[in-house]
Amino acid sequence: MARPHGRDEASHSPTVHTITGVRRSLTEDIRSRQTRYLVSMAVRTICFVLAIVTTGWLRAIFFAAAIVLPYVAVVVANAGRDTAEPVPQIPAPAQRELGPGPSSNAPAA
Repeated sequence: MARPHGRDEASHSPTVHTITGVRRSLTEDIRSRQTRYLVSMAVRTICFVLAIVTTGWLRAIFFAAAIVLPYVAVVVANAGRDTAEPVPQIPAPAQRELGPGPSSNAPAA
């Protein structure tokens, strides 16, 4: 007996998708990355202001932070959708097939 759609149920089970496997929408992802970038740039601006106001070794630290923060902000902002967790796959329940029916060649009782 031919298998439906040429599938062998013992070796191939259909993939079951769950609603928890859905990623955030692209709009939410972009908004989140923009917010992270803007917060980093706000911290950079504060570092520049503090570098102008302070003296000594604190000035050097604030200037260094103001120089490094743009690179860090871009890297963090671009680390978006690629870091999604893999979704665990749930195996589909086994489906059984009906065996062959009674043969018409069998002698009647």
